[in-house]
Amino acid sequence: MKKRFFVAGTDTDVGKTYVSTGLLSAAVRNGERAFGLKPIAAGAEQIDGALRNEDALAILAAGNVSLAYEQINPVVLEEAIAPHIAAAHEGKLITSSRLEGYIKGSMLNPHDFMLVEGAGGWRVPLNDRELLSDLAKSLKFPVILVVNMKLGCLNHALLTVESIIRDGLNIAGWVANRGLESMAFYNENLATLKHMINAPLLGELSWMPSDEAARSEFDAIYQLLSTKD
Repeated sequence: MKKRFFVAGTDTDVGKTYVSTGLLSAAVRNGERAFGLKPIAAGAEQIDGALRNEDALAILAAGNVSLAYEQINPVVLEEAIAPHIAAAHEGKLITSSRLEGYIKGSMLNPHDFMLVEGAGGWRVPLNDRELLSDLAKSLKFPVILVVNMKLGCLNHALLTVESIIRDGLNIAGWVANRGLESMAFYNENLATLKHMINAPLLGELSWMPSDEAARSEFDAIYQLLSTKD
């Protein structure tokens, strides 16, 4: 059975790509055909005459299904700002249906495990009437929520969970990412989220662990996801 998930975050720079690439690598280690998509990315630089986003390149490298960069990241915007503003600056119009079409085209490639990574948080605008969450609603993939464990994460996490549920989507689980900051009363905050989020805690990620420790963390999360219907 194919496993497909939408990777969302409580904000920007919370570790979505770290989680996505870690899970893709775990799937590959487990003999799965795996790839990830970053359908829209804001913030890119010219490499060999073409715009390339760092996160999308990492996702491309982590999978083992042969896809062109343009399939991984069909909409790439140069400025590292809100996608709808960056698109307006470039004279582009981003729509949920267009992104969905790109994703479903890539889904024709044989695979066992697939991730779609969002951009920023759950309610990031795509244009003046659509949000990135509209794309997630259309795909109907279970959501993996990445929570950056820092001051303010309780509010961000609970509001995001509330929105995902309101949108009618299933939360496959959430990941606690310690991130760059050392959070005061980490255990107490983690306990609060475990109590208040009605979805399993898939794992706690260390910041910059050894390669062996990171593999172990992501292998454990991958195994949990593999047991879900």
